[in-house]
Amino acid sequence: MLHTARRLLTAPLLLAALGAGLLVAPAAADAAGVSATIHVGGTLKVRSGPALNTKVVGTVRNKQKVTVACYVPGQKVKGSLRTSTAWDRLSTGRYVSHGYVKTARALSRCAVSSPTAVPTKTKTSSTARYVIGTVKSAEGNVNLRSGAATTESVTGTVATGAKIDLTCAVTGQLVSGTVRSTTQWDRTPTGSFISHAYIYSGTLPLCAGATTPPPSVTLTPAEFIAASVPGAQRGWREYGVPPSVTIAQAILESGWGRSSLASVDRNYFGIKCQNGRYGTLADGCHVYRTNECTKAGKCFVTSATFRTYPSQSHSFRDHGSFLRVNSRYEGAFAHSKDANKFIWAVWKAGYATDPNYYTKVTGIMASYDLYQYDTWK
Repeated sequence: MLHTARRLLTAPLLLAALGAGLLVAPAAADAAGVSATIHVGGTLKVRSGPALNTKVVGTVRNKQKVTVACYVPGQKVKGSLRTSTAWDRLSTGRYVSHGYVKTARALSRCAVSSPTAVPTKTKTSSTARYVIGTVKSAEGNVNLRSGAATTESVTGTVATGAKIDLTCAVTGQLVSGTVRSTTQWDRTPTGSFISHAYIYSGTLPLCAGATTPPPSVTLTPAEFIAASVPGAQRGWREYGVPPSVTIAQAILESGWGRSSLASVDRNYFGIKCQNGRYGTLADGCHVYRTNECTKAGKCFVTSATFRTYPSQSHSFRDHGSFLRVNSRYEGAFAHSKDANKFIWAVWKAGYATDPNYYTKVTGIMASYDLYQYDTWK
């Protein structure tokens, strides 16, 4: 059941619930539907399917009353109320993202499944090209399915460490696995699908007819700074970190928001989950492959789990919380109204091993006049 007063299950919990049989089978929608209100700054596009690349079939305005029959999983959308993969099916049979919808009561999942992929018949060739993938799972065997969703029928299983031939990729249900969180599903030569969340492999071509998620928007430096100011200043009011420091660190550590952590999970400071815990401002965890180096200079590939956030502002506020609750940075807060002294104290306390970190951060602060946002209000 889906209710607007509660956060949706994260993908790992959803998959666990499905595997344990904890979710009730989708119920038929009430004949009268559920009353709901649209919350959007202007108008919201109504679409023919649960994704932003489907056909626009109408619009609804802010505060407009609608009737929702049920919900389906679809493309993740950041709305005015929440970030959600749920899409609400209106009484007209059309869809709007649940990120913009407030309902009077809980919604039932629609009693439909995603279409089953049908393998394309091709002539057998001894020169067929496959990409070899390696399965990595901390949760036991990984299921092969008849379509790109966990609701599709299981056609087989693959053990962790096994090699598997892959032909192409499609976009399907979001899955958070051992390797990553992703909507990519990989197709095998037999026509079955496996979530790329559990696969290490080279780049796969798109399957014929498959669609790609819309590209993320790249902001100019001025746009990035403007988008950063509200969250940074709120972080100052709540935790005492100078806004200029927060913005400069975000620029340096996320590459102006272009890093995978920032562009996918809105994590601008590389803050990690701790034993699956992600605090009150983040909304989940995401496993990434990382490169680590020993003091002797020997580097190796490993994995780390980073926090995910519903918005940039949440990430900026959590940065303030992270510094405030860690006792090693306590001395920095004696300089909450002196940005340069603050970042010096944070750096000297061991925040970064880069010997030029302080110079880089203060250089950004000066170059873009970030001190103007230190209003101390």
